[in-house]
Amino acid sequence: MDPFALSTFTGAGFREAGRFFVFREVIGMKIGFVGLGAMGQGMVGQLLQSGHAVKVWNRSPGPVEQAIEQGAEAAKSARAVAESCELMVSMLPDDHVIHKVLVESKALDALPKGGLHVNMATVSPGFARGMAALHRRLGSHYLAAPVLGRPDVAAAGKLNIVVAGVPEVRERATPVLETLGQKTWPVGDEPERANVVKIAANFMLATAIESMGEASALTRAYGIGADTFLEIVTNTLFAAPAYQGYGKMIREASYTPAGMKMTWGLKDIGLALQASQEERVPLPFAGVLRDSLLDALACGDGDKDWSAMAETTARRAKLDER
Repeated sequence: MDPFALSTFTGAGFREAGRFFVFREVIGMKIGFVGLGAMGQGMVGQLLQSGHAVKVWNRSPGPVEQAIEQGAEAAKSARAVAESCELMVSMLPDDHVIHKVLVESKALDALPKGGLHVNMATVSPGFARGMAALHRRLGSHYLAAPVLGRPDVAAAGKLNIVVAGVPEVRERATPVLETLGQKTWPVGDEPERANVVKIAANFMLATAIESMGEASALTRAYGIGADTFLEIVTNTLFAAPAYQGYGKMIREASYTPAGMKMTWGLKDIGLALQASQEERVPLPFAGVLRDSLLDALACGDGDKDWSAMAETTARRAKLDER
């Protein structure tokens, strides 16, 4: 018997044996992606799995080759990415690199009129304002969409994405953002608002890591292992994903490969201090975090995950010499 003999098709799905099945047509977009670091690689994989055509460029060739194996197309330059896409995503490390790769190279000039650039990196509020102004002059659109989540979360398409930009621009980016994340959090029309949320969130994460490191050093000095102490507090008073995730890394001294390098952490705390100065908002603890991160970098820990700040505290207390 024809398996569809008992089915009735409609514009939204089909009904079979009393059940209604909903389906939607997936229309792939031509997406450009610049920046294939630990986060970008997983994000490109999600876009490809969702049926989008993705053209990629990265400053080093290794990640590009991996993306090609997944079905992406390589571009010769960031400008070549921009001139051939409906929507361009960038995931580059900081203000300086973004300016060099996209502004100095004139890559943004190559975006089609009315084109959309979604910047998913953590940048300073001032830089976000400047990028929005530049896009307006060029006749294109800019959306700030920094993400909350580590590389494994990006690869699973489970990021939380903080979005700021005018409503019609946010709407255009929705299919891509829904592919990359489990939820989007709109925070207004001005792009810098999204970046301030991300900077403040990273400030809180660094605070949690520093506090766990300091508290663990105190308990270790009294003969109570960090493993015991952190297991207690992350299953009682601080039973939250950030404390549990970073607490586990500290307990196991598992700092490589880094999801968030110490150098990136220092950059983000610097952004918090810069933003606080701009609006005259004291952040006393940010200075403590900056010094802890500088200490770690001075000791050669720049490529370790920033959860290794706990080792900095233990080193200061000379626990291994007791």
